[in-house]
Amino acid sequence: MRLTFALVLLAAVLLAPSASATAPSAMASKGCSIGDSRGYGTTYVTKISVSGTSCRAARSLIRAYHACRPGKSGKCRSVKGYSCSEHRFNKGRISYDSNVTCRKGGKTVKHTYTQFT
Repeated sequence: MRLTFALVLLAAVLLAPSASATAPSAMASKGCSIGDSRGYGTTYVTKISVSGTSCRAARSLIRAYHACRPGKSGKCRSVKGYSCSEHRFNKGRISYDSNVTCRKGGKTVKHTYTQFT
């Protein structure tokens, strides 16, 4: 009797749906290594984070974003099918910092850069 009960209990545990299978999945953002911070077409990229895509794809997108910008003060609204927005801060005579967010469906790429003017 105990063996039967133990087997039934074990089967119930193994066949029960897991919490992760029924919970909605949310994609957490993760940080990416920058590599050569000056290799993106701007003065310095200082931070990269992604959600729903790879770090490699993010670095490619960031390079394309900065190639799209018309000059040091320019902004790019879309690149590679992503819609991008930019917020500049720490504006001074010789430089500014900027946060850029690019989105395409469930994919998000964010980066921060410093531009010397």
